[in-house]
Amino acid sequence: MTAPASPTKVRGETILSVDNVVKHFPISRGVLFQKQIGAVKAVDGVSFELRRGETLGVVGESGCGKSTLARLLMRLETPTSGRATLEGRDLFKASGSELRRLRRNMQMVMQDPYTSLNPRMTVGDIIGEPFEIHPDAAPKGSKRKRVQELLDVVGLNPEHVNRYPHQFSGGQRQRIGIARALALRPEVIVCDEPVSALDVSIQAQVINLLEQLQDEFGLSYIFIAHDLSVVRHISDRVAVMYLGKIVEIGTEEEIYERATHPYTQALLSAVPVPDPEAREDRGIIRLTGDVPSPADPPSGCRFRTRCWKAQEVCATQEPHTVLRAADPHPSACHFAEVRPGA
Repeated sequence: MTAPASPTKVRGETILSVDNVVKHFPISRGVLFQKQIGAVKAVDGVSFELRRGETLGVVGESGCGKSTLARLLMRLETPTSGRATLEGRDLFKASGSELRRLRRNMQMVMQDPYTSLNPRMTVGDIIGEPFEIHPDAAPKGSKRKRVQELLDVVGLNPEHVNRYPHQFSGGQRQRIGIARALALRPEVIVCDEPVSALDVSIQAQVINLLEQLQDEFGLSYIFIAHDLSVVRHISDRVAVMYLGKIVEIGTEEEIYERATHPYTQALLSAVPVPDPEAREDRGIIRLTGDVPSPADPPSGCRFRTRCWKAQEVCATQEPHTVLRAADPHPSACHFAEVRPGA
């Protein structure tokens, strides 16, 4: 199973463009005559580009909107506003057969391998299900062979097509999910915390498999996670989310070595460091207070209620992701700077 290279597809060109995407979930009151009294601003103006052949990591605390963003891109949720284009075609305006064609080129690996696979279906049926929706993806009579090839590609025994999910370990189940995502030979795969439910040793195996498949098939990944160590290992660029917004985005080196946003710096300070002296020199940033409700986010900068740099301007003016000459990668902070001793 190989993905032939196309002369029209150039590594590094933009394959997915997301522009000011918003998703607000209405809050209603009343039983018979429901009245909207507010909205949960799960995703509130997210923009980024995914390049062909790269991995964009998306990190942030639970509840910051990462998984909602993934569901929006897969059209499992309908956006409130915004635009997303896959190879120039509008994801949010597509419907019917056009949407089916777009989904064929962008697949998803779910977070929990214990609930994302139908326990009543065999592994062969699970991986082969995309061929039922897109019959032209597998020549007639070759479905079983294609499924076995996919099992082999992800490191599983091709002869286990008739087994059920409960007969596999968590790591093996996630490999089955990856095989299903690969079935239609997509160019983009959205990975929604694909290793968070796995043991650390198994996480490494799955991450290595994803990197191997990326090299083999020229895949582009959106890799969502809350573990910054995992994201650093696999990502080319990293976007940091807080309360529905991207607050900083840059290359792996820019984010991990020269982070300028206080929230990013706080996240990095919480990453365990084996060397006690290095840990002491770096210091730990302890954030005060709880994450505000996305139904009622703070005015101005959303991070200001927990930020040690906050000043009056932070409450009145929302900072935007802008480039600064000192370290030219976008950071949404009025007082962005590289932390001394980081």
